[in-house]
Amino acid sequence: MKFRVERDVLADAVAWAARSLPARPPVPVLAGLMLDARDGRLVLSSFDYEVSARVEVAADIAEPGVALVSGRLLADISRSLPGRPVDVATDAAKVVVTCGSSRFTLLTLPVEDYPALPEMPGASGSLRGDVFAAAVAQVSVAAGRDDTLPVLTGVRLEIEGEKITMAATDRYRLAVRDLAWTPEQSGLSAIALVPARTLSDTAKALAGADKVTVALAGTNGAEGLVGFEGGGRRTTSRLLDGEFPKYKSLLPSESASVATVETASLVESVRRVALVAERNTPIRLSFSAGELTLEAGTGDEAQASESLDAALDGDDISIAFNPAYLLDGLGALDAPQAELRFTSSTRPAVLAGKETAEDTAGDDYRYLLMPVRLSG
Repeated sequence: MKFRVERDVLADAVAWAARSLPARPPVPVLAGLMLDARDGRLVLSSFDYEVSARVEVAADIAEPGVALVSGRLLADISRSLPGRPVDVATDAAKVVVTCGSSRFTLLTLPVEDYPALPEMPGASGSLRGDVFAAAVAQVSVAAGRDDTLPVLTGVRLEIEGEKITMAATDRYRLAVRDLAWTPEQSGLSAIALVPARTLSDTAKALAGADKVTVALAGTNGAEGLVGFEGGGRRTTSRLLDGEFPKYKSLLPSESASVATVETASLVESVRRVALVAERNTPIRLSFSAGELTLEAGTGDEAQASESLDAALDGDDISIAFNPAYLLDGLGALDAPQAELRFTSSTRPAVLAGKETAEDTAGDDYRYLLMPVRLSG
């Protein structure tokens, strides 16, 4: 195998293919990155039996061939190379990477021991890369991090016709986003639970693609698998098993009070007041006509308070939240105005975004947050 490729092209391709490689692979060969050079194209791929990644780029192929090398090492090397064309060639059981005066020699892994990549399921539908990435970012903030509860570490994708609903929860907050897409067939209906970390990494990497194709398990006979493809990049992931919580019943149908606050101002105020809050200590929000007061700290502890302009429709209310969870929700709104809907100080509140104070808050993104019960 012998080929030449531009340094930035190689670095981007290796970073994509190597991003999901396991830190502690059960067998050494799973730490490898496959290089397949032929017909003027270089294909890089990885697979750890859970997630696969594949990317195809143009290259000047002098001698076709296949090699398997340490993916993380190649990623580190390709990032650090000078901005010149990169020559890669096999030499017996080694791969030599040359760029200008830089030369690296990597040991190869046995190609015959490497597992075959799973087939990409047939396309279910598509949407723009930036829309896909933004929606996943909004929802994945609420996914759980506790691997002992794997069903909560996923994002639920539900397709009904021309609409996708994404949902994630860690039991303390819930994020739901509705968005339109273009299905491959009318009347399409499917549900999949995708690992949130994999989905988030994939969506970020495909944000620049004009079109991202989604292939959901159960729609094309590829049970237990989901695939994403765009911009010459492709990835598949096994789905999570288990039943996702019935979250729709948690979203209140009506509110006793609705407050509207400028999002950026509220974010800055929460950050300042939360400086005195010890870990897991809540921040209190008290809404009254025309004003919101934020407070943290009690008794002999450090204390902070700040007031903001706020519009309130309904009864005055005082409620407390985990400040980190509140900031996650506010950061995901992507709207100049934040609308907070309350039923009571002990019931979950719903955050939604508004373009202007006169607009009705949209239902395309909702962030439900459990309050913290205050002593006394």
